[in-house]
Amino acid sequence: MIDLIITSPAFENNASIPKKYTCDGDDINPPLKLEGLPDETKSIVLIVDDPDAPMGTWDHWIVWNIPPMDEIAENVVPGVEGMNDFQRQSYGGPCPPSGTHRYFFKVYALKEKLDLDTNSKKSNVEKAMIGKIVAKGELIGLYSRD
Repeated sequence: MIDLIITSPAFENNASIPKKYTCDGDDINPPLKLEGLPDETKSIVLIVDDPDAPMGTWDHWIVWNIPPMDEIAENVVPGVEGMNDFQRQSYGGPCPPSGTHRYFFKVYALKEKLDLDTNSKKSNVEKAMIGKIVAKGELIGLYSRD
């Protein structure tokens, strides 16, 4: 498995996510940069989740069939959005009830597109990706409302 490098001009890995990209700000997705996409990449999947949520991992954004690209711009829907744990098909920024939470921006390069219903959840996307992943990477951002 090839490692992708995923960075953001808005925050460093394991550093604070600016308020603009959270429920306390504009609640828009931060810009992301991708390096190392293999030539056979046909689509990208992006999953943003919070493993520190009190009721278990909370899914903030699920996007698939993103065309191969080296940058996902701020406040842009780059592909097909699935259903997150806010029960909406859009980005839901960090909004922890207490303490500092970690937000994982996980990117997967796939050798084909996914054929999924737009009401699909993260579990459906993860199942559909099996055997199709050619590279992956992650960026971790932190956020606290305290």
